[in-house]
Amino acid sequence: MSNANEYQTGLKEYKCDTEPRKDDADAVEVTESLVRKLPKVELHCHLDGSMRFETVLQMAEEQKVKLPSDDTDKLKKLLQPGFDCKSLVDYLKAFDITLSVLQKPEALTRAAYELIEDVAKENVKYIEVRYSPILHQLQDMNLAVILDAVLEGLRLGERDFGVKSGVIVCGIRNIDPKFSMRLAELSVAYKNKGVVAFDLAGAEEDYPAREHQEAFHLVLKNNINSTVHAGEAYGPESIHQAIHYCGSHRIGHGTRLFESGDLLNYVNDHRIPLEICLSSNIQTKAVPTFEDHPVRLYYDLGLRITLNTDNRLVSDTNLTKELMIAHQYYGFTLDEMKDVIIQSFKSAFLPYREKRQMIREVLLELDNF
Repeated sequence: MSNANEYQTGLKEYKCDTEPRKDDADAVEVTESLVRKLPKVELHCHLDGSMRFETVLQMAEEQKVKLPSDDTDKLKKLLQPGFDCKSLVDYLKAFDITLSVLQKPEALTRAAYELIEDVAKENVKYIEVRYSPILHQLQDMNLAVILDAVLEGLRLGERDFGVKSGVIVCGIRNIDPKFSMRLAELSVAYKNKGVVAFDLAGAEEDYPAREHQEAFHLVLKNNINSTVHAGEAYGPESIHQAIHYCGSHRIGHGTRLFESGDLLNYVNDHRIPLEICLSSNIQTKAVPTFEDHPVRLYYDLGLRITLNTDNRLVSDTNLTKELMIAHQYYGFTLDEMKDVIIQSFKSAFLPYREKRQMIREVLLELDNF
């Protein structure tokens, strides 16, 4: 297959039944309990989209922040819109609420710490936590204070729960590119001090990545990893810009990559990982339904895919749920899940020796399943 039409035809053929595939009669039954025990890695997780609902309420009360509704059920619906979202822009409205209570250092530290505690409960060994410090300055915190606060929470989390982590600093597409440059400079200053990569997030349509390429040139010149949200709310051209204008080492989502067979082959040949977030892709209408998602096609074609949550609170999910969706909708077997987990560890923004040792340990643990 070499063009968009052929890939789209292939995608239709790969729409899976709800019955999981079974390679043989002795296939291991995949249960939520079993999947929760698997060692995991999370590469695409937004701090401000992954808070605990109860923590949002407590922080608002402590900080005297006025929330959009005093009704707990209504507020939860605003923070967890489910599959009623109309678009990515609609989905992002929930972040106005979480950001309103993340304007103090102690709030950021707590959010980061609790995230590590939460992921430890499902055996996540390593997580890359992303957020944009520029969005936490409503009370005049400077960027260094904001970043230090999150790093402290992650450090305390690793101490108490053993989960390793790194920070991905996000530029924002729909904010003046000069602020992306400031965040790129921050990333350079914190290289080897907790920051593992630079990203570009935010509303995708009408805000091309190429306008932020100066910031990416700075991080790339300083040998810092990069990833870009692309191919979620806009087509393959967005992915093209992420790779060829911004030098992206990974692609955040990449849902619409199948629309360009030529670009898909390039991504595959160059082993550029896709940070796939199934639940959020349905919510943001990157694809209409779970049955329409190209993840099975991508995996079968040999692309390096990783499964992630995106936003644990807003999408009401965790990594166990996302793996179970892959099993239930696309027939991923236990062996295929283990393969995706290893691909994810290989795609982590970690030094080679550290990554190799972590993968060795994970392989030994996976052998028990």
